Amino acid sequence: MSEGPVNQSHMIETTDCLEAVGVFRGWKNFFFLIVMICLVVAQLSFWLVDMKYVKLPAASSEAAVSSEAPVSALVVADPNGPAEPAAPATGKLGLGFLKKLNYGHLARTIDLVDGVLIVTASLYCMAMFFSLMVSLIGRLGGINHISRAFFLSLIMLVLILPWQKLLESSVVGVVYMSEDLITWSAYKSQNLLTTVLYYLRFAGYWLVVITLLIMSQARSARWTKAILRRLEII
Repeated sequence: MSEGPVNQSHMIETTDCLEAVGVFRGWKNFFFLIVMICLVVAQLSFWLVDMKYVKLPAASSEAAVSSEAPVSALVVADPNGPAEPAAPATGKLGLGFLKKLNYGHLARTIDLVDGVLIVTASLYCMAMFFSLMVSLIGRLGGINHISRAFFLSLIMLVLILPWQKLLESSVVGVVYMSEDLITWSAYKSQNLLTTVLYYLRFAGYWLVVITLLIMSQARSARWTKAILRRLEII
């Protein structure tokens, strides 16, 4: 006699959980897109500087002793030394519009991207956490996938945060300031070790984070399919 009300109550709870999953899924996908755009813009900013389409100001002595600089290259830059070579002409590459781009524009872009990236990456991780909670409470299934997705997003967030500024240590995050480009660029060509560290810091580290982001999103997609398959919706 009591099975009817119990089953009806369970169906109502499952429906509510599915509605919550739909909300978190939509916001998660939105945050994923914003984080991806921010990471791409940050990487493009680095390559614009590395390929000398944007000329950086000379590194000062204070920047030269920054804690984020490679340990093997802590040498104070000579303020009276020769200026960096001018940026190459871009007309032949069809990028003439870059001539109007200067360090001030790049610095403001990096500052904006840094703030948006930290906030949206945090919200993306929170969306994963709440999706995990809803899946557990509603017994929707796919716990293996959403749990992996959450921890991947958490690791991604930890690697994104600018620990070099928060802790003032040699531990760095993917997020960098415009001053960091000046400091690291001053040591780029000193020797092979500093060159490798330079590209690992700005390109290799970025590749690891974006791989974690894509893996987390893929796992969450598997979680959604597992829920629908368990409920025989598909």
